Amino acid sequence: MNSTVDEIAGPPQSVPFALLDEESKREIRRALLQAVCIPGFQVPFGSREMPVARGWGSGGLQISLAIVGVNDTIKVIDQGDDEGVNAVNLRRLITSSTGIEETSETDEATIVQSRHRIPEDAMTSDHILVLQVPVPEPLRGIERNMKELERMHAEGDYSKMWVSLYEDKVRNGVITQTTGYPCLVAQRYVMATTPIPRWDIPRLHQAEFLTLFGAGREKRVYAIPPFTDVEPLTFEDVPFEVEASNGAKCRLCGSEETFLVETPGSESRWSCSDTAWCRRKRTK
Repeated sequence: MNSTVDEIAGPPQSVPFALLDEESKREIRRALLQAVCIPGFQVPFGSREMPVARGWGSGGLQISLAIVGVNDTIKVIDQGDDEGVNAVNLRRLITSSTGIEETSETDEATIVQSRHRIPEDAMTSDHILVLQVPVPEPLRGIERNMKELERMHAEGDYSKMWVSLYEDKVRNGVITQTTGYPCLVAQRYVMATTPIPRWDIPRLHQAEFLTLFGAGREKRVYAIPPFTDVEPLTFEDVPFEVEASNGAKCRLCGSEETFLVETPGSESRWSCSDTAWCRRKRTK
């Protein structure tokens, strides 16, 4: 079809709701439905080019844009911080292309998109958690052949993973893997939990909320439906443990019950990773 000079020189067409065209959103939602039906299974999808830097969460962003509605409220965090560069830019992109409300409070949000953390506040069936994933394949560190990886998942053959955990324990006295700790989902698939710390993994087990994982660069999505078993791989005589605080307290709110991160240059080196939770506790 020929275009006129006026059409070319005229104002740009309006951006579609949630940036993606409807066909793209439908394709992503179909992949997500399959992922929900088969918990922990990596579903391929046609990942789109997004206006964010590579590795900045394009997979999670595409999921959020595909499922968001006009009545939703979005919360975006980066390692627990609402004001991180990644969080601010993704939140701005989502709200500017949809017009929906944004919030820093978990209980006000319907969609929570995160990199590296699950909010400290309890989440319910009213929430959808979207996690950004850099490497969705939990077996990538022990097997490189894609055909072999497919066979291992198909047959539930995770013996190499168990051997890897055993060797880690023998060499170091403890299992040193922290972020991305492998978990068995619904007694079937071993899943990568993304870079969330071990602290957050118990909160995925039998959770009330739906969790969606998106890896844009790897073109994979997977999911944990509500009330699904999520069991970290461990040995009977080596119980799973989360990160220990060793008596550390948040320098701002004094909490000992949240996930703490180091803050170099301060007298007390620790503060809450979840900045919204910490801020609310200080105002109570």
